[in-house]
Amino acid sequence: MAKLIALLVLALFLGVAAAKEALPAADNPVLEARMLRIAAELRCLVCQNQTLADSQAGLAVDLRDQLREMLRRGDSEQQVIDYMTARYGDFVLYRPPLKGATLLLWFGPALLLLGGLAALFAVLRRRSRMPPELFEADETDATDEPPGPSATR
Repeated sequence: MAKLIALLVLALFLGVAAAKEALPAADNPVLEARMLRIAAELRCLVCQNQTLADSQAGLAVDLRDQLREMLRRGDSEQQVIDYMTARYGDFVLYRPPLKGATLLLWFGPALLLLGGLAALFAVLRRRSRMPPELFEADETDATDEPPGPSATR
């Protein structure tokens, strides 16, 4: 048992010793801040529910490197976003533009909510106009009633 513990401690020690220091992503912190600002506006194409800045997928890492390179070349933030949109479509944008192809994306949730509220209103209105005879009466059984003050006398 002591050999097993010693082996585990040795493996842990070697793992810590072999761990490398994380390299800075960019030598220029201003460039890195610009890249992160752009990456926060773009969707990870693998994860789809994370921004490019948040994702650790291999493609996201490659795209962040590409963003850095484009910014180093002197491209503006809008040029970088236009390039990504031209290459991957409006899907890559977390806030796609309002145009014919994205109308359902922008207004679909509100239309579904309004449709659900209209259906609820119609059902409740129809039920309120129904005669009381169509509803089942509440049946109470004498044995189901809890004993009251009169039952103890």
